[in-house]
Amino acid sequence: MKLDLNKGNLIEQDNCCSSTNERKSHHSDETKKNLITRLNRVEGQIRGIKGLIEKDTYCDDVITQISAAQSALNGVAKMLLETHMKECVAERIQGGDLEVLDEVLVTIQKLMKK
Repeated sequence: MKLDLNKGNLIEQDNCCSSTNERKSHHSDETKKNLITRLNRVEGQIRGIKGLIEKDTYCDDVITQISAAQSALNGVAKMLLETHMKECVAERIQGGDLEVLDEVLVTIQKLMKK
């Protein structure tokens, strides 16, 4: 909740990863830029792998590039998870929403399967 200074009453504030139907995060511009840069790099790696397949590149070399792309994508996920924990999850816990802990555990389990 936050105070609407124009009207002097409390209004509900959209927060990071709120529990509404349409959840959104509010990453800093620097975090967004870093995530997008990393994802652009992964996108380039994937295009490169496609090109290797099209050129009939030796399988072991392609697999090595796939592994590098997976590692880069895992780096994006780790960065996003860290930000999520420090901002979104902490905010929701401070607001009394302990269900977010179950959500985070499921997310971590999904990441660990890979």
